[in-house]
Amino acid sequence: MPADKSEFSDGAPEVIRSRLALALDVDDIVTARRIAHALQPWFGVAKVGLELFSAAGPEAVEAMIGDGFEVFADLKLLDIPTTVNKAARVMGSLGVSYLTVHTRAGVDHLRAGVEGVADGASAAGLPAPTSLGITVLTSEQADLVALEQRVGFVLDAGCGGLVCSASDLSTVRAIAPNVVTVVPGIRPAGVGVDDQARPATPTSAIASGADVLVIGRAVTRAEDPISAAISIAAEVASALG
Repeated sequence: MPADKSEFSDGAPEVIRSRLALALDVDDIVTARRIAHALQPWFGVAKVGLELFSAAGPEAVEAMIGDGFEVFADLKLLDIPTTVNKAARVMGSLGVSYLTVHTRAGVDHLRAGVEGVADGASAAGLPAPTSLGITVLTSEQADLVALEQRVGFVLDAGCGGLVCSASDLSTVRAIAPNVVTVVPGIRPAGVGVDDQARPATPTSAIASGADVLVIGRAVTRAEDPISAAISIAAEVASALG
C-alpha cells in the first residue's frame, strides 16, 4: 500500500533520511547550504562532488557536517596509489562518511584509498568512513565484464561499498551481497533523465537492493523541491514496506 505523503510533510524518519543522499551539484557553498537546509528534513546525507569541492574545498565538507549531515565525498579518486592514499587520508580527517575511489585502476589503487580514508579518520578520532568503489557510471552503457571485474576489485581491496546503477544491482548482489550499495541516476516516474543512460525510479532501485539513493536534479531543479522531496520519501517508505 502506498505511503501517505502527508505523513512526510514535516520530514522523514531517520530510517528514510539515512538512505537519501542529496546531490549538491552547484559551484557555490552559500547556494549549497541554502538548498541543503531546505531539504534536510528529508535527506540525511549531503553529496559533495567535484563541482562543489572545486569551488569551496574542505569548507564544503566541514559546512555540511556542521549543519548535521553525513557527507558523501564523491571525488572519484583516480591517481597513483600514493597520491590516492594521501588524498583519502585528508578526506578521512575531515569527517566524511563516504568517499568514492575509481575501481578501474585496480586493487592496489583502491586499497590505497580504503587505507588512507580509514587512517585519516582514526588519527582525528572519528568513526571509520565507508570507502565506495566506483564501478560503471550510470551515464555509461552497461558493461557486464567490466562490472564483474570491478566488483571483484572492491572485495579484494576491502571497500565497504560501491557505486553502481540500479540495473547492475542483481549482478552486484550475487557477487558481493554484503557491501553497501549506493545508486545514483534516480529519477521518479515522469521526471526527465537528463544525462543518465541508465536511470531508475526510487521504487525499482530499492526493490533491486539499493541501500543509498543519490538524488539531485529531480529535487533541486523541481518546480517545488519540497513537494518533490516529500514524494520521494513517501515512495521510498512504500518500497521498504
